[in-house]
Amino acid sequence: MIRKRKKKPYTDVYALGQHICMSAHKARRIIDQIRGRSYEETLMILEFMPYRACYPILKLVYSAAANANHNIGFNEANLFISKAEVNEGTTVKKLKPRARGRSYLIKRPTCHITIILTDISVYEEYDKYSIA
Repeated sequence: MIRKRKKKPYTDVYALGQHICMSAHKARRIIDQIRGRSYEETLMILEFMPYRACYPILKLVYSAAANANHNIGFNEANLFISKAEVNEGTTVKKLKPRARGRSYLIKRPTCHITIILTDISVYEEYDKYSIA
């Protein structure tokens, strides 16, 4: 007898920010604070943290929630951050003129930030109807 498995519902929504001008290490410091928290709690944390990296991350969290609301119709109260990661991007290199005709290399690091939001309520519905 072959049992049909129920497909897992589509619950993940993401937002991706690329080439953000800051080092990945500084962005990771903020991302580690918000990983696994609810959407509303994350907004409060990011608004009151005193770091420059908070603003682009806050914009990405807003964007991911807007994607969840518009594309799939999720309620923002049921969202939480299931995965958040920071990867290093390309390094922008500039030359600064120095004394005696020499040049000095300035490196501007960039990073790519990915925020993935998951809806809790869909998991609760799925667990209710699934067969062990």
